[in-house]
Amino acid sequence: MKVFVTRIIPQVGIDKMREAGITITQWPEKRDLTQEELIFHCQQHDALLSVGPNKLDATFLQQVQHLKVIALLSVGYDIIDIEAATKYRIPVGNTPGVLSAATADIAFLLMLATARKAFYQHKKIGTGNWGFYEPTANLGIELYGHTLGIFGLGKIGFELAKRCMGAYNMKIIYCNRTNNTEAETAFNAVKVSLDELLQQSDVLSVHSALTPQTRGLFNKTAFSKMKPTSIFINTARGAIHNEEDLIEALQTGTIWGTGLDVTNPEPMHPDNILLTMPNVSVLPHIGSATVETRNAMAELAAANIIAGLDNKPLPYPINLLD
Repeated sequence: MKVFVTRIIPQVGIDKMREAGITITQWPEKRDLTQEELIFHCQQHDALLSVGPNKLDATFLQQVQHLKVIALLSVGYDIIDIEAATKYRIPVGNTPGVLSAATADIAFLLMLATARKAFYQHKKIGTGNWGFYEPTANLGIELYGHTLGIFGLGKIGFELAKRCMGAYNMKIIYCNRTNNTEAETAFNAVKVSLDELLQQSDVLSVHSALTPQTRGLFNKTAFSKMKPTSIFINTARGAIHNEEDLIEALQTGTIWGTGLDVTNPEPMHPDNILLTMPNVSVLPHIGSATVETRNAMAELAAANIIAGLDNKPLPYPINLLD
C-alpha cells in the first residue's frame, strides 16, 4: 500500500506508517501542488495525507475515487467536500485534541501582545524610533478582571479560558449551539447569545469551525455591536471575519485592537495596512507550531492512514461510512 503526503511531515508519523509496511511518497518542493499534480500523484497511490491549502473538492474526489483513506494534518476540514467524500466511500480523518493547548497559547499571546501594542513597539526599536520618552504615547490597556467572550467554546476555547481566568481573573462568557457544562462548572462560564457576546466582551476570541453559517460572520454589523475598547482575536479560520470590515472598524475606533493568527485572504499580502497599525498583532498561522504538537498531529494522521488502508474504522474520523 502506498500513501502520498503533500508536505514533509514530522518523522514520527513517517516511521509509524513505515512500521505498518506502507510505502511513502512525500512532496519535497516548497510550493503548493496544482490540482492536476495532486490528482496525478493520488492516482498512483492508495491513500492521501493532505497538508496545506489544497482544495479537495467534488471535482478532485471524483477523479480519485479509488483512495482508501484521506487523512488531514489539521483539525479543521473546510478544505474538503465531506459530502462528496462520503458519496465516493472515502473515509476522511483529522487530528483533534492534540493542538488545543498550543493554539490557546497563541490566542493568549495575541491577546496580551495586542493589549500592550507589543508588535508595534518592537518595530520601533529596529527603525531607530526608540527615543524620547512620552508618558502618554502608545499606551496599552490592562486585562485584569475584564470579560473574555469565546465564540465556539470547545477544547481550544476551554484552554484559553483556563489561561485567562488563572492569569487575569477574567469573567468568561461564550456563544455555542449547545451548553459547555464543563466550562460552566470550571469557570462559571455563562452562555449568551451572539449579540450579547459582541456587546459584553472586552476580548472576543473566535474558536469555531469555518462553516457556511460562520463564513464572514464577523463583519461590519458585528463589529459595530462591540465595545470601542474591545479586542478581536481570531485563531480559527480567516474567512470567519471580513478583513475589509475589520480594518474599517479599527480605523474608525469601532473596536480597539485585533490579534490574528489567521487572515482573509491567507497568506496576507506584505503591504496590508493591518501590519502597520499600533493596536494589531498578526502571526502567520502558527497555532499548532510546536515540536510536541506537530509530532502528535503526525501520529494521529498516520493512525488514520494505517486504519484506512487496513479497511478498519478510522480512529479520528470526520465522516462515518456505513
